[in-house]
Parts: sequence; C-alpha cells; structure tokens
Amino acid sequence: MAIKPALCFVVLVICLQSGAFSQQPQPGSRASSDSAHADSSALTIVRETDPARPFSVVGPRGALLGQQDGRFEAWVFPWKVFSGLRISVRMQDYAVPIDVNAHAAEIEVHPDETTIVYSHANFTIRQTMVAPKNAGPDDGVLVLYRIDAIRPMTLTFSFDPVMEHMWPAPSDDHTSPEWVPDGGGSGFYILHLNFPDHAAGLAMPGAESGILPPYQERAAAWPLQFVLHYDPKRDRGRSFPLLITVAENAQAATKSALGSKLGELNASAVSSLQQNRDYYRQLLDSSTRLDSPDPSLNAAFQWAIVAMDQLRVKTTPDLQQEALAAGFIGSGDAARPGFGWFFGRDALWSLYAIDSCGGFAVARDELDFLASHQSPEGKIMHERSQTAGLVDWAALPYQFASADATPLFLMAANDYLSVSGDTALLAHLWPNLRRAWQFETSHDSDGDGIYDNSQGTGWVESWVPHMPHQEIYLAALDEQASTAMAHLARATQHDDVARQAEARARQLGPLIEKEYYLPAQQNYAFSYNADHSTDGTATIFPSVAWWDGTYALDNSDPMFRRWASSEFSTDWGTRIVSDRTSFYDPISYHQGSVWPLYTGWVSLAEYRAGHPLSGYAHLMQNANLTWAQDLGDVTELLSGEFYQVLGRSTAHQLWSSAMVVSPILRGMFGLQWNAGTQTLTVDPHLPAEWPGASLHHLPFGNTFVDLAMERRGAMLVVRCSSGCSGLHLASHTAGAMMRGDEIDIPLPAVEAGLQQQLPLFGSTTQQMKVLDEQESAHSLKLSLAAQGGSMQAIDIRVNGVRRAVSSEGGDLEMHGSEVGTLRVQFPPGDGYVEKDVTLTWK
Repeated sequence: MAIKPALCFVVLVICLQSGAFSQQPQPGSRASSDSAHADSSALTIVRETDPARPFSVVGPRGALLGQQDGRFEAWVFPWKVFSGLRISVRMQDYAVPIDVNAHAAEIEVHPDETTIVYSHANFTIRQTMVAPKNAGPDDGVLVLYRIDAIRPMTLTFSFDPVMEHMWPAPSDDHTSPEWVPDGGGSGFYILHLNFPDHAAGLAMPGAESGILPPYQERAAAWPLQFVLHYDPKRDRGRSFPLLITVAENAQAATKSALGSKLGELNASAVSSLQQNRDYYRQLLDSSTRLDSPDPSLNAAFQWAIVAMDQLRVKTTPDLQQEALAAGFIGSGDAARPGFGWFFGRDALWSLYAIDSCGGFAVARDELDFLASHQSPEGKIMHERSQTAGLVDWAALPYQFASADATPLFLMAANDYLSVSGDTALLAHLWPNLRRAWQFETSHDSDGDGIYDNSQGTGWVESWVPHMPHQEIYLAALDEQASTAMAHLARATQHDDVARQAEARARQLGPLIEKEYYLPAQQNYAFSYNADHSTDGTATIFPSVAWWDGTYALDNSDPMFRRWASSEFSTDWGTRIVSDRTSFYDPISYHQGSVWPLYTGWVSLAEYRAGHPLSGYAHLMQNANLTWAQDLGDVTELLSGEFYQVLGRSTAHQLWSSAMVVSPILRGMFGLQWNAGTQTLTVDPHLPAEWPGASLHHLPFGNTFVDLAMERRGAMLVVRCSSGCSGLHLASHTAGAMMRGDEIDIPLPAVEAGLQQQLPLFGSTTQQMKVLDEQESAHSLKLSLAAQGGSMQAIDIRVNGVRRAVSSEGGDLEMHGSEVGTLRVQFPPGDGYVEKDVTLTWK
C-alpha cells in the first residue's frame, strides 16, 4: 500500500527532531575540528576575517560563495538557490539586537571545509561550510552551526530566495516560497516556481519560520527566515544543520519527496563531513608533495592541488562526467558565479600541473570531455555553460569563440602521454586528435603557413587599434602543437602524420623569426597582419614559446631583460603589456592588468632560458597569492599599478592555481618526462639558501618516484629513493654524471639568492629586479634595477670555490666559507635605476 504524504511528513519530523547530531561526534567545535584534521595533511589557514575578501566552498554538485563576514549565496548546480544569508541574535535580558555578521572574527580554511567564527561577549558561533565530494544529484552543499552562549538567545537566519538557473538559461519568475509545518513549530521551506517540475527544499531542524506575509498583504520583497531558539542548558554541544536540496522533476518537487530528501541529508550530514576529510586526505597522500626548506611554498603547492581538484564539477544534465570549471566567485545580483562553467583553454593550460602531480584520471576525463564537444570540423571548444543543454548553445557566440584551444588540445594530450605513458587513451582519442590537427593546419587564411585568428580569437578579446590577424601567441602554440602531434602520431603508429607534423614544426620556427622578430626594437611583435605589417606592441605573449620545453625563440635575451624589469614586472606578477604602451591601462582586462597565468608563463620561460633569479621571483609571487584573497586559492587578475585584486576578478581561478605548480616542478626543478623512453630529465635551479629539497610521489608512467636533492660541495646530487626500477635520470646541465640511482649535477661556483614577499595592499612596485645574470668559469655578473638611492641585500652561496670571492659594484660579507651577503648601494635617481655587480674568483 502506498504511504500517504501525511505519513511521509511524520517520518520527516521524527528525523529532523530526533537530534541526529546529538548522539554523534560534533562537527564544528574547535576541539572537534582540530581533532578531525590532526591526522591529515595539517593544511590549515586561520586568519582574522576581512569582510572585503571572498571565500568559496566548491564541490562537484554545488558551491557556497560569500564574503568573510559570513554572508553567502548557495548553489546546487546549475541552480542559484538563495543569496545573502545573514544572522542576527536577540539575547535574553539584553535589549540590543546583535548583527552577527558584524562580529565575524576568524576564518579557518581546510581542504574539506571552511569555518567562519563569530565572536561576541555572550556567544561564539561557528559556521562550517562543506561541498561534499559524495553529493547526490539533488544536493551539493551543507552548512553546520555550532553555538555556545551564556544566555538563551533567539537566532534569525535571513536569506533571499532566488531559484535562478546559471547563465545563460532563462529562469522563471520570482520563486514562491511555502512553509511546510511539522505541527511542532518546525518545518521546512519549499521554493516553488510557476511550473511544478522544479523546486528547492530548505530546512534547519528545530527552527521555525520567520516572516511569512499573508496573500492579502501588498506585494513586497521579504527575506525568508529560520528562527532558532537556543538554550545553553539544552542545546550546548549540538550542531544545527542548514539543509539544501533541489528537485529537477515534478515527482521530486512534491512536499513528501522534498521532506524525505531533507531528512536523508540530515541523517548523513556528519558522515558527509568525514567522507570529505577522508577524500582530501587521500587526494594529498596520492599527489606529488614538495618538501623544501620553505614551509609556505610547500603549503602553497598543496593548496594549488586542492584548489584545482575543487573545481571538478559534474556536467549536467546526465551527471555522469566531471570536468574542470574555470573558477568561482559570488555572483551578486546576477546568475554568473565568476567563470563557473567549462572552458577549453583554461582546463588545457591547467592539465600540465594536474599531470605533473599524478592527476591522470582528471586529465583523462577532461580530454574525453573536450573531445566529446569537438566540432565536426575538429575545433576544440572555448566554453560551455553548465546550462548549455537548456538553451540553443550552438546559436550563441561562445562555444567556439577562441582559436587557441585546438592546438592546446594536442599539446596537453602529448603532455599526458609523456608523463603517464598511457597510449591506450591516445589511441581512443586519435580521431579527435587527427581532426584537431587538420583544423589547425587548414585554417591559415593568408597562406603563410601559420595558424591564425580567422576562426576565433587567439588570446585577446579586445585590442587597440583593432583585433589582430595572427598573434605570436597562436604562432608559438602552432609550432609546439606540431611537435606534439609528431610525438602523438609516432606513439600511435601513424608515421605518415608524424613526418608531416615534424616537417611543419621545422618550418614554423624560422617562419616565426622572419615574421615576428623586430631587430630595431630587439623585440618580438605582438601580431602579424594580412598585409605583412606587424604590431610591435611589447607584450608577455612570446614567453609561451618556452612552455612545452621543445621550442625557443632565437633572439630573446633583450626581451627577457624587459620582462624582468619594472616595465613588465610588478611586485605581485607580470603585466600583459609594457607600462610604456600608449594604451596601457592597469585596470583593464587585456591592456595592462596582472594575471597569475602570465606570471606563470614568464616564470617557466625564465627558468628554461637561463634566468632563474627572475623566474624564482615570479614563482614566489604566484605562490604567495595563495593567502591574499580567497584563502587557499589564487585569484584571476590584479591591477597593473597598485597591489590590489580587481573587483570582478574570479577569486578561485583554475589556471592561476595551476601556475603555482608548473613553474615549481617544470621550472625550479626542471622536470621533463618521457615515459616512453623511461627518462626523467632533471635540471634544477634551487634557491641559493636551500641545502636541498625532495619531491615525493612524483608520477612517472604507471608508477611514482621519490626524488631527493642535496648539495654536496660543488655538486647537487639528485637521488631516486623510491620507484626507481627502470627509471633513467638525465640532465641537460653540462658535466652531469649518472651513478646508479643518482645523478651528480654541477652547481654554479657562486650563486645569488633573493628573498621574495608580496607588498602591502595598495603598494606600487618598489622591489629590486634582477634583469640578467651571466655566469662564466670565474665570474657571476648580475644586472640589477632598484629604487634610486636604496640599499639592497643579496644572499650569496659559494659551492666548492677554495679561493676568496671578490666583488665589484657591491660589498660582500662572508658568514663562513659557504654563505654571505652582498650589499649593493644604488645611485640616486627617481624611480628605478640600474647597476651591474660582478663577483669573481680563481
């Protein structure tokens, strides 16, 4: 016999009223939270709250996006369920009402959860927010409140019901809330829409409803409210969950169905927290780990892995696949939570970091997802909204708006193959790879042999004075994609295609030099036009030529010097264009802002081209941004003039976090994988102050290896300590020698080192820049730039030099035989002035 709805509701009441949390370990208390995370990675950020800074809690089925005063909006993808949740309190025998959000005191961020602590003389409230990795199809976020108070008090949780689809799907008229009582003063809300096939259910067990205007009242916008009466004698030690679910069909949108679902969420809340903790503990245990003398860099590395993983979102409507969303921040009064949908090039740039940390399953899913949305002609998508299936997405101008995802698809597939050795996936994807290659090689509208912008933007979406015809960014990707395609074709026994791709790569390098290099400016042009003219704007885009490690521009030294200078380099990253450009605009999107993405490109190029000091400065700028805005994540873009995040910057940005990992592993440690030949190439440039470092659980083919690096006199000894069977270590460094599972890499006789920290918000660029570094057998010459009249200090390390080191242009003080400090007095002048310093020895 069917159970009547009334009986279903009784079951719900029992579940919600039964104190499901009172009999289990309490999530939310400081002691409980600390204990729960004690045996995990101890990856925790605790800060005083800054109401101007955002937070994000993101998972595969939902997100909580807000500010550090604790206000937030809730998403169960692809629905924005409500916004503006805030809390107020009235205490017994205390006449002043309390705005709880104004008392937000501390934010505590773990990989698996984020807690905001509200502190008042009478109470402490902990708001713990979770996006469960095991979320069901109709739920995706969970909030738990743990309350301690001296006096009894009434808490009112107010929020604005929304029920809007994520952009660009149309949404219904304003939602019509209904309070479903349980007969005992509690109940739950249903957020109805005009049609019965969609609704949301919201519950806070034990709470009653707040403002419920009658139908006869004139139309006005009122917040929904949960009103909770807290008695410290009765309720101390309990956690109060805020439960959220969405119904996607008429049957699931009934009162009984929503009530049952909310009851299930209540019963599983504690286990969801523990499962999340277990998931992220396992993620970090199974991913590459950096063990260096710099604890903050080690932590930034791990946070980058977490931040990227958190952006794996279930694709709708089938929920059978996960793909990487570009990033999230609160949507305000809109329905666009940052870039919370799927972007081809964002994911492809990020897969290099994911591959190198062992995220092969993520890479496979992403490549397969992009292949499934490839155009019939072979083009790889630019973007796909979470609600693309609800609109005529193909009729909108977004899906294939950019041209660069197509070569990046080939490059990223090749990187996956090089690190993993997985030829089976590449054989499966071969038709997609072949179509992408055919598209790239056939879309050359001027016939010069280089892929151009005729089928979409290369990078910039706006430019002065007009949009480019063919960018050096695209040209450099074209060359590297051709090399990648040759490797992919060889690995899958398509030798004819391999020969074609190799021939094309050989032709492209000289052609790029011919079309783009400007000898008079000692620079590479931004773009090449159909009439054979060039746009000589100085940009960071030529740095992309070093990305794959298979290509380099021939006349690059003057350009690297400019990138390292204050012309491009702020104290928080690199600008897209020179600040001397006529249309330079430091708060624009494409004409002068700083993107951590660009900083990562330049850092990796600097390491590969022999400029490690500037590479390290840029690497550390990205790493230190981990703690700058959305704690644990790296933001999308910043001002090019003052150290401050742009107001619309997506705070939790996928490729920004990826640009913490890639410059560390592929730049500082100089790693290059070739699983097919069982060769791992190591060309480290460790900071001068580091005695050594280790990499643990580094992926290599179908295994994982541990590498330990230690300075021994004039050598850096790199040792494989685990997973070494069949592995061949190699190095491009002259004089490197292999000995069993070790490789001895000659160190520079004298090394320089810099300390790198972000400035205070609002600062302009003031820190010293290393423009160039030139080594010889008996000298090290540093070209420096710093503020006129300033005194600067440089760390010095001596490796195996038995004679005294002398300095010209600075005062060297040795602190023993191996380490010292070089102090450099810069001449007077306005702004930056340059000075060369030379260290010599016999």
